[in-house]
Amino acid sequence: MEREYNPVEFEKKWQKVWEEKKAFQTPQNSEKPKFYNLIMFPYPSGTLHVGHVKNYTIGDVVARYRKMTGYNVLHPFGYDSFGLPAENAAIKQGNIHPEKWTLKNIDIIRNQIKKMGISYDWSREIMTSSEEYYKWTQWIFIKMYEKGLVYKKKAAVNWCDDCKTVLANEQVVNGSCERCGHEVEIKHLEQWYFKITDYAERLLNDIDKLDEWPENVKIMQKNWIGKSVGAEVEFKIEGKDETINVFTTRPDTLWGVTFMALAPESPLVDILTTDENKKDVSDFLKKVGLEDRFKRTAEGAKKDGAFTGSYAINPVNNEKIPIYVANYILYEYGTGAIMAVPAHDQRDYEFAKVFDLNIRQVIDGENADISEKAFTEDGVMINSENFNGKKNRIALKEILNWLEEEKIGKQKTQYKLRDWLISRQRYWGAPIPIIYCDKCGTVPVPEKDLPVKLPRDVKFETTGKSPLVDNNDFKETKCPICGGTAHREVDTMDTFVDSSWYYLRYVNPHKNDMIFDSEDVNNWLPVDQYIGGVEHAILHLLYSRFITKVLHDMNLINFEEPFKNLYTQGMIYKDGAKMSKSKGNVVSPEDIINKFGTDSLRTYILFMGPPEKDTEWNDSGVEGVYRFLNKVWNSYMKFIDEVKDIKFDKSKLNLKNKEEKALRRKLHQIIKKATNDIEGNFQFNTAISAMMELSNELNNYLKNNENNLNYMLLREIADNFALMLSPIAPHISEELWHLLNHESLVIDSNWPTVDEEALKVDELTIVIQVNGKLRSQLNVSVEEDSEIIKKLALEDEKILKHIEGKSIVKVIYVPKKLVNIVVKG
Repeated sequence: MEREYNPVEFEKKWQKVWEEKKAFQTPQNSEKPKFYNLIMFPYPSGTLHVGHVKNYTIGDVVARYRKMTGYNVLHPFGYDSFGLPAENAAIKQGNIHPEKWTLKNIDIIRNQIKKMGISYDWSREIMTSSEEYYKWTQWIFIKMYEKGLVYKKKAAVNWCDDCKTVLANEQVVNGSCERCGHEVEIKHLEQWYFKITDYAERLLNDIDKLDEWPENVKIMQKNWIGKSVGAEVEFKIEGKDETINVFTTRPDTLWGVTFMALAPESPLVDILTTDENKKDVSDFLKKVGLEDRFKRTAEGAKKDGAFTGSYAINPVNNEKIPIYVANYILYEYGTGAIMAVPAHDQRDYEFAKVFDLNIRQVIDGENADISEKAFTEDGVMINSENFNGKKNRIALKEILNWLEEEKIGKQKTQYKLRDWLISRQRYWGAPIPIIYCDKCGTVPVPEKDLPVKLPRDVKFETTGKSPLVDNNDFKETKCPICGGTAHREVDTMDTFVDSSWYYLRYVNPHKNDMIFDSEDVNNWLPVDQYIGGVEHAILHLLYSRFITKVLHDMNLINFEEPFKNLYTQGMIYKDGAKMSKSKGNVVSPEDIINKFGTDSLRTYILFMGPPEKDTEWNDSGVEGVYRFLNKVWNSYMKFIDEVKDIKFDKSKLNLKNKEEKALRRKLHQIIKKATNDIEGNFQFNTAISAMMELSNELNNYLKNNENNLNYMLLREIADNFALMLSPIAPHISEELWHLLNHESLVIDSNWPTVDEEALKVDELTIVIQVNGKLRSQLNVSVEEDSEIIKKLALEDEKILKHIEGKSIVKVIYVPKKLVNIVVKG
């Protein structure tokens, strides 16, 4: 058969066949064991580049392999389609509706993914911005509200007065709004929260159950939750009724507290700032508002602040200490107020030096010199009244008991984790299903009235203010309790809420009467394999774990963790940088597909290196993989006509010589390696490398035995090679499978099995040494007698040259490894 390798021709053909035959649709129930394979769904911001395609390709190899090994595989896809970029585009592009912009991008992405031959079950496709989806996002909100897991309170936020909106930390660049450039200020607004802190201990403890998660991700989650055990101490404010509760892990340093520091975002700043100090504090707040809030709190950052004019009373010694607002305190941690111990905390020390505040040492030890820096090691307590002379760590429990006895403090467990702020002053998000009634107060929308739909006829102001704010048709409503005039909440939900439960919806994606069928979800979940970027290691995964536990506690599901196995893939770089349009280093998958074919792109992405590592894109690498696939194709064309009507029968194999035995052994070695690499290790690059090795061996055999080929052996190789290659390069595999006269699709066929008998080595290669130096090799039967092996070694032509004229002292045989001939003279 004379056919050129033309991937563009048959790749489109097989994509059409798969679609027509619904090859990737998953039955809800099956006698086969289930395997839920899930890729983190994307935000549809526009076209994909090869960096995006990497995790889809990884996921597809896993899905295809599991299907071929006998599993009923659920492999769905969808879009995290709410969010700020769509709204920004609506404003920028002359009032185009966010939905129109989003759906356009979804069409582009869907077509790109289909060109990649990814085996998604498109009948389960979801979009978080569709009413049939966000109805249930709102339902979750209401159920959590009923359980006391939702509340509203004032919070410090980044506010852009020009855009009239709250900004996430990531949307503040050098103290300014990333969109309009206006200076950002700290503002206190009423915001909705989920009480994730109620689940902090469970979220922390259950990390240890996640055996198949990367260790670095588990550590990141533990650090984010940030459990600390210490004391909560009450500081009274001089001349005021207010008190400040401060959490500390170091109650042994209470006698060294010489000032207090508040976070700039703390509501206490307004309360405690005296009239005389208002200007200084106001100027400082404006200045600190221009700084990146994480950089300003980093180790070594310059310390700055302002005196509020108020004083606190240290309860352990009744000393009056000044209260400052300081740039190195984050409101998100603890109460947003700290007791500062400059002698034993470096950041407090640096602040005290700037403002010439008292530094009192209360822990003494070797090298405890506080003239240049804080002493942060353990030692003996000094200047601490009744606790003087005691080792500070040993005294901690005693100090905690004393604080409780004196009613000035108590032992407490504190978490770094803060409650989840879900309010967004945006249009393109799921409306928060809350109604405000002057008579009945805050009322959740009844379930029968869900979804609270986003109005379609809206206009976006250039200021960026949400069009829901002034949309009376949306806002004005009736109270579901009293029937009186009421108004709706105009904030929408954080898109992390949408993505915190989407993996559950794929099981029943179009169910209208309930969020999902619990029996179906319990059958499919937890997700067996979750794949996505490590950048989602904290928030998305933490929120998903939280929502799963909440739904478990509502008796809707019977599992508490959503993802059994987690795999975080590395990124693809180009010219040393992460791919982005702004850097001009984007590689389009269409360009590669049009030139080399989809299979070349898929195979190169997987061959670049271990998939968990970041790798550099190389155009010549794609060409190299294309040459490999072309070589595979050409090899098949040399014998396919002769083998296509042969059915493999091992009993008729009749291997004629050592070369054929070695080739069959290599085949089954590669099957074993590819199986281990794909299933156990995700080492697709080494699996591909092994297949390249097998391809070379096959070509050598074809060249050396052109007129005397073993077609039964070639049939076995042809079938098994196509099967192994199919998860990686499915189109060429499907075409070759078809040309081999198989009636089924390769995706519906079984993964090859290893013939252990073929792996057995009939011969051994024995190394021959003379005085410990390698001089020759000897191929012998595995059952050969050791004395005969020694004799054959001495008769070897190469060895004779080295021992001629010399006397043999002894001949040493190491079984199955080597013969060492010791000579002298």
